[in-house]
Amino acid sequence: MKFNIIHKESFSRGKLLLRTFFGFIYIMIPHMFVRFFVGIWYMIQSVLLPWVILFTGNMPESWYKFRAGYIFWGLRVNAAIMNLTDEYPAFGVGGTSETLEFSMERPEKLSRLLNFFNFIKAIAIIPHMFVIMFVAIAVYFVLFIAWWIVLFTGKYPVNMFNFMVGFLRWMQRISNYIGFMTDVYPPFSGKEVETAE
Repeated sequence: MKFNIIHKESFSRGKLLLRTFFGFIYIMIPHMFVRFFVGIWYMIQSVLLPWVILFTGNMPESWYKFRAGYIFWGLRVNAAIMNLTDEYPAFGVGGTSETLEFSMERPEKLSRLLNFFNFIKAIAIIPHMFVIMFVAIAVYFVLFIAWWIVLFTGKYPVNMFNFMVGFLRWMQRISNYIGFMTDVYPPFSGKEVETAE
């Protein structure tokens, strides 16, 4: 998985305040409503995928593209709510973004047994969840401090911005691992890596 958000020179203070006070109404509610219905097919796939992978050794390409699009949609919404972009998130699994970069390559093969007995993956990510718990605490502090900095200066400090993007990337890698998108165990980091994920 490749995921990045372009760091802009300046951020809109007006949009920051708008998202803070009304973001739940005009971003979260509409997206959650539509994603709920689209997510029904995502959940049906999640129930069927252990069997599909068991018998075929892979996920149908159209399913993979749908799931990747659904993932990117969620990342767009999260990036907006976390003030990492001033861009309003596009709706749908085919939505695009001018500030978010995202791509996933469908693996040639997926482990039949590892994905059929997906609880093994769930157990394997326990160390990640333990570490992420502490990282999430830092995320809330950074989010709070960065909010004030953007409000007064219109600029998002690069290190804080990269930390927040890294957190989103790390969380998504974990989700991809237990969500049948890859068999590659996620690294304990939010940094971009060259190896396949």
